[in-house]
Parts: sequence; C-alpha cells; structure tokens
Amino acid sequence: MKAARRVMMFLVAFALVAAGWELYKVLGPEEGGKLLGWQVLPRTAGSAMPHSWDIVRRLFQPERPGASRDAWRLVLAGAWFTFRLAMVGFLVGAVVGVALAVAMARYGIVRRGLLPYLAVSQTIPLIALAPIVVSWSDKLHPFGHDLPKWTTVSLMSAFLAFFPAAVGTLRGLTSLPEVADELLRSYAATWRKTLIRVRFPAAVPSMAPAFRLAASASVIGAIVAEISTGLAGGIGRLVLEWAGQVTSDPPKAYTAAFGAAALGLVVIGVISVLEMVLMRNRPKESTA
Repeated sequence: MKAARRVMMFLVAFALVAAGWELYKVLGPEEGGKLLGWQVLPRTAGSAMPHSWDIVRRLFQPERPGASRDAWRLVLAGAWFTFRLAMVGFLVGAVVGVALAVAMARYGIVRRGLLPYLAVSQTIPLIALAPIVVSWSDKLHPFGHDLPKWTTVSLMSAFLAFFPAAVGTLRGLTSLPEVADELLRSYAATWRKTLIRVRFPAAVPSMAPAFRLAASASVIGAIVAEISTGLAGGIGRLVLEWAGQVTSDPPKAYTAAFGAAALGLVVIGVISVLEMVLMRNRPKESTA
C-alpha cells in the first residue's frame, strides 16, 4: 500500500512539474528577463524551451533522419553505461568513506586532523580535477596493463560519493549514548566488538540517508567526469553531444537531460530499497 502511494505521489509530482513548465511557457517572457543586466528568467521561445509533450514525443523518434534506432534507445543505453560506472564509484566511495569514519570514530586526533580536509576536498571542481586524474591514470600500469579509461570516471564518481558516506557513518558511530558505552566497557567489551555489534547497527539510521546522498553524488560525478574526460558511451557524453544540436532540434537536447535525471532517480530508488530491507526488522522508536 505504501509503495503504491509513493508511486502515485511521484506521478503527481511529475505531472505538477510538467504543468509548471507549460504554465511558465504561457506566462513567461519569450526572450527571458533581465535584472541589472543579468539574465534571471529563462526564455520561453520554442528554440530554448520546447513543450513537454514535444520532448516526450522526441524520445520515440529516430535519433537522426534515417537512423534505425529511436532516441530513447540511445538514452537508455547511455544511462545503463553511466549507471555501471556510477555504481563502481559509489561502492568505492562507500568503502573509503566507512573506513575513514571508523578511523575518525576510533581516534579523536584523526577526526580533528582529517575532517576539515575532507570538507575542503569537496570544494574542488571536478572539471579542474579531471585532467589530473587522467594524467595519473595514464601513468599507472598495474600488473603491466593499462587502466581502462572508464576507471577515471569511476574514481571521480567515488570522489564525490565518499564524503557523505564518511560524514553520515561517523555521525552514526558516535551517536551511541554515553551510558551504553560505559556499560559495554564494564563488560570488558573490546572496541572492535562494540563497533560490530552495537555501533554499526545503531548507525544504520544515519548511514541510510547519507548513502542516498552518496549515490546521487556518484551519478553527478560520473556524468560530469564523462563530459570532462570525453569518454563515449555514457549519458554524460550524450548530453554534451545533443546539447550542440539545441538550435536545430531543441527537444532532442532535453531528452538526454531527461535520461540523466531519470538515472539519478533510479539510483536513489535502488539505495532506498536496500534501506527498507535493512530497516525492516528494526524496532520502532517510541514517541512517548
């Protein structure tokens, strides 16, 4: 019942977004609006903002005149390619983030020394980081083999994913009440046993939303990395290529963007399902 209600709410929200899009096309200025010389309102002209139904219709038309495949097939193939790279990045980022969180929860000096640098690392733009990562990966030859080009995309995806995973896990691991911690010490429980049997189970409510953020960040990182590195086959490269045709075929550019947004929703949905599986046997907290 809850699943059906969530699906219904998603469809309603989607319809409201489409209605708002069309309403702005009717009421908004065709050439946009400016404030103090800055363009603050988007243009509603058909060349910049096509109708929502034109975007949907374009998905089921050939990618280009004479092509054998419809646009939705290319979008789906690109989304599947990026999904796999993003999942690799998410898994790597989650493992690194959890490992850092455990180290920071165990040692206060590690937390005080490392946490500020973790926050600063997220201010580095991926576009500036991409050439550095590509240069490093070209110089690495593990076991005498060159690294595949997709590893650069997954690494940059992991770079965005590890921070929310680390912060959320750290918050959960350090949320154990002091009374419970003292009780465990009175039973001579080692920190390792406390971590596995008490701290990690207690950290699940904090880790679940953090991992959803990490999953969405991994998708963003993969798409931006594909655009920055020029890796073909993914939805990011498709967005870049079709954006160049926005003047001649505006709905086509939006179909790729629609695929990227749908990919993010799918990834978050996968993590949400895993969250429900992990949380299904947890006792409900009393509000009294």
